[in-house]
Amino acid sequence: MTEDLRSPSRRALLRAGLALGCSAAAFPLMSRVTFASAPGENRLVAIVLRGALDGLAAVAPYGDPHYRALRPTLAVLPENGAIDLDGRFALHPALAPLAPLWRRGELAFAHAVSTPYRDKRSHFDGQDALETGSGAADGPASARRDGWLNRALSLMPGAEARTAVAVGRERMLLLEGDAPALGWAPDGDLRLSEPALHLLERVLAQDPLFAEAGREAIMIDRELDAGGMERARRVDARALAALAARMLSAESRIAAFSLGGFDTHKGQAGAIRRPLEQLAEAIEALRQGLGPNWARTTVLCMTEFGRTAHENGTRGTDHGTGGVMLFAGGALSGARAHGRWPGLAEGDLYQGRDLMPTDDLRRYAAWALRGAFGLPRDALERTVFPGLDMGEDPRLLA
Repeated sequence: MTEDLRSPSRRALLRAGLALGCSAAAFPLMSRVTFASAPGENRLVAIVLRGALDGLAAVAPYGDPHYRALRPTLAVLPENGAIDLDGRFALHPALAPLAPLWRRGELAFAHAVSTPYRDKRSHFDGQDALETGSGAADGPASARRDGWLNRALSLMPGAEARTAVAVGRERMLLLEGDAPALGWAPDGDLRLSEPALHLLERVLAQDPLFAEAGREAIMIDRELDAGGMERARRVDARALAALAARMLSAESRIAAFSLGGFDTHKGQAGAIRRPLEQLAEAIEALRQGLGPNWARTTVLCMTEFGRTAHENGTRGTDHGTGGVMLFAGGALSGARAHGRWPGLAEGDLYQGRDLMPTDDLRRYAAWALRGAFGLPRDALERTVFPGLDMGEDPRLLA
């Protein structure tokens, strides 16, 4: 049932927000989270990794004979702590907490994937293409004002906006559109006094829907006061995922949020570690928080494009094309490397510089939606991802 914003408890919450003079500024997490309800018991979580994750570091193709030569200082290798997966690929050491998921068949990946976006390698355009689901024949991504997950939600009979929680300043175009989805976002870094926090706690106690989210936000506000912004960033990924898990364990079935910090132009070996740790923390928090519902959950981790195959002169990597997509959850069909690996020989690289895309990441998202919510293939190819050919089922889900 759609939550009524005119209910007494909701009016009290809104009045309190105005009285405190901060709207949703009481919720100072650093990234946006959105939830929506959908029919059935399956869950889907979409995590956007902003900044262009280097897939050749996250899931290192150490078995490719050209990998080490391309990255004389940045190669991620089992002898240096990477976790071997299948004799060809290895997880970055910062993703070590996810290794047990691989052993249980709850982690998988697809290398050499991309959206149809090519060549200009702009973060803004790339993220728009990723979140709108635009195809090459669908016009510029910026021309669309709705996200593919919102369009998918509009096709689910009985789906409604139960809770949409946007915490942070980042826009989640992924869930914007005609289908109902609500959100919270802070207007600034305004701190609340201790009396104001106590007042907010009392207001939230009258509204079960927002109580848990509010308590999480108050905790982060106190983290800011006690330890500063950096400490709050450290708890951000876990807090976002814990909030997602609580809502998905109730009436929500779809969640989306983003994690940043993946733009590693220089000093990548050090710069990439913390963002990868946060990704691992988020997935593990989802698993723990969802409990038995993890068995019915699919997590899609995607980024706007990959990075160059060669390391650059500042021991980093620049904007590329083919990237990696990570999957997690108990609903997966098993631990495996999906898709076709193109190789890293000079003649195999896209424009002589990037990992060659061999698959459309929208295809995996479409098959995940079909498997989790039973959406018809023709609607996925025409409405959710216009112009997409879903091809053969990759059997991502069990």
